[in-house]
Amino acid sequence: MTAPTASICVYCGSRDGKGTAYAEAAEATGAMLARNNWRLVYGAGDVGLMGRVARAAQAAGGDTFGVIPGHLLDLEVGKRDLTRFVVTQTMHERKKVMFMNADGIVVMPGGAGSLDEFFEVLTWAQLGLHRKPLILLNIDGFWDPLLGLIDHVIDRGFADESLKGYVTSVPETDALEDALRAALP
Repeated sequence: MTAPTASICVYCGSRDGKGTAYAEAAEATGAMLARNNWRLVYGAGDVGLMGRVARAAQAAGGDTFGVIPGHLLDLEVGKRDLTRFVVTQTMHERKKVMFMNADGIVVMPGGAGSLDEFFEVLTWAQLGLHRKPLILLNIDGFWDPLLGLIDHVIDRGFADESLKGYVTSVPETDALEDALRAALP
């Protein structure tokens, strides 16, 4: 395995969600990352979309870097066969290690944890703490309400229009690949 040319942090659900579109997108994303020689950085779980993206990346020969807090090892079924597997003490430490080891961030469908991760890195970008690309993989319009909320926050005067410039939304994995290629150095 050659050294990865970039590392992409993928935030996503520990569940599959309803229907098959999200699971298929997770598998396509993992394979796409490996095909481009981009390392997957993610939450080290082997359940839901997390497990799917990691298994697909591994099956395609990709480099995988997982970070999980000790208290989630059982709940998220810590995937120990990754290229690199890190156990942290806290969720905050997990997020920091994932972010610090990534050149770009992709947010797939997910729940409260994925929203927490998204808003943290969005806030950091707004404050000028990083310039990493932040891309929403908007499968079947999953993130449309979130994008509407961002518009609402701007419309009500709690953020400048520039807030939208920190986020790219793409509808499917091929567009994600194009967006990452365009955004990575």
